[in-house]
Amino acid sequence: MAGDDVVIVTGAAGNLGRAVFRELDRRGLRVAAVDRQLAPVEALLAGSATPSRHMAFGDADLESAATAEKIIEDITARRGAIYGVVHTVGGFAAAPIAESDLALFEQMFKLNVGTTVNMVRAVLPRLRAAGRGSIVVISAGAALRAPSGLAAYSAAKSGVIRLVESVADETKHAGVRINAILPSTINTPQNRAAMPQADFASWVTPDEIAQTIGFLMSDESSGITGAAIPISGRT
Repeated sequence: MAGDDVVIVTGAAGNLGRAVFRELDRRGLRVAAVDRQLAPVEALLAGSATPSRHMAFGDADLESAATAEKIIEDITARRGAIYGVVHTVGGFAAAPIAESDLALFEQMFKLNVGTTVNMVRAVLPRLRAAGRGSIVVISAGAALRAPSGLAAYSAAKSGVIRLVESVADETKHAGVRINAILPSTINTPQNRAAMPQADFASWVTPDEIAQTIGFLMSDESSGITGAAIPISGRT
């Protein structure tokens, strides 16, 4: 990776996105931080020792393929080469199957698979042309074995893994890598509030996930593609 290469982080204002930005910034990478709202992204970048190295993008609805493509075009026009993407955008819903109509499944697929497809399709031509690059997307531990009440969510996150496997096979000779992270419950304020009786210390932290993502974006992981990597903390 060259010094001017850009790594895109979607959902940068979220708990995981912020941790990923900090990790990539610590590694000296140039980040394009993308989220629906601009102000929290700008505040995030202001916390860097070198904020001018990075870019902030708001009003980014990644359910729109056109929005994803425009972000790629804007980054290329402003800073040049894109090295990769860390796509943290997704959605969660829990409901027993009796209350999980097709609309819930469609919503979960749109938020988790759809946004991932849009970002991968938008950036992949640039990475193929450069002959290098790394993409990391977020699936979930529940994609491997779905617990009660998470049929729609787990099916969608399983779809993310299948997408990664297929794209990895397509790009394995192009110098482009793509991998999925499968976290268990993440230790966030929202999850602690939703499950106040849980053992928070056993949950994986955003920083722990971000460290693995930083490794996958580095040349140290050059032999890894098409992987579904569980990060389950101490659960």
